[in-house]
Order: sequence, then C-alpha cells, then structure tokens
Amino acid sequence: MKIAIGNDHAGTEYKLAIIGLLKSKDIEVINYGTDGTDSVDYPDFVHPVAQDVSEGNVDCGIIVCGSGNGASMTANKHQKVRAALCWTKEIVGLAREHNDANILSLPARYISLPQALEMVSTFLSTEFEGGRHERRIEKIPCK
Repeated sequence: MKIAIGNDHAGTEYKLAIIGLLKSKDIEVINYGTDGTDSVDYPDFVHPVAQDVSEGNVDCGIIVCGSGNGASMTANKHQKVRAALCWTKEIVGLAREHNDANILSLPARYISLPQALEMVSTFLSTEFEGGRHERRIEKIPCK
C-alpha cells in the first residue's frame, strides 16, 4: 500500500506520528507536508496529495491542517477525490463504508493525537460497502 500525506504547520506533529504508524505497518508514505511549524499555506501541501489520489499514483491520502476544512475543500477540487473531514473514528468508518472516501482530512486543533492515530487505523481497515452507495458516489462529479 502507498499513501500520500500532506499538512500545514498546524498538522506537523500529527503528520509525523501518522507517518510512524504507517511505516510500522510497512506502508509506503509520500510526504508532501511541511516538517516545520512556521506558517505555510495548506493548498501547497494538499494539492500534490489530491493529485496523486486523482491520478491513481497512491491508494489513498491523509491531509492535516488546523480545522481540516481548508485542506478538505482544497482536495475536493480534484476529480476522483472524495476527501472526508472527520473528527471521530465513527465518522471515519461511515466515510469509508458509505462514501468511499479516499482522502482522510484531520483537524489537528480539535482532536487529540491518540484520536488521530485511531482514526487513521479505522480509515485503513474499513472497506467501502458498495451496493446502494455506489450509485450515489457515481452522482458526485459535476457533469
């Protein structure tokens, strides 16, 4: 499995911990995020993640910013991307099961680091249910 990850300055600590978790599971990680805490612009680090997901270069993506909103909005501008802003593992599970989310957006300022790691684990272990949800997913792109 290969995952792209991106973050702004608010998500650096979380991103580094997530990379550690992913590598412990032998998952290849492409790190597009900043490794510092100086203020940066989240789109610069989210667009490459979304591009990789959109083009099928990675299996999925994880993005982290302060609220998760800006990162999610940016990622969802890309075709074939379904970025889900999540704040509990239950929301993550539903985003995967019902929406086939392929990017997890995390709000670093509103969840704890243990919660974030649990959410990433849920994201990775939950499968899309398909069925009635498939036709809904097919209606998402603008025609």
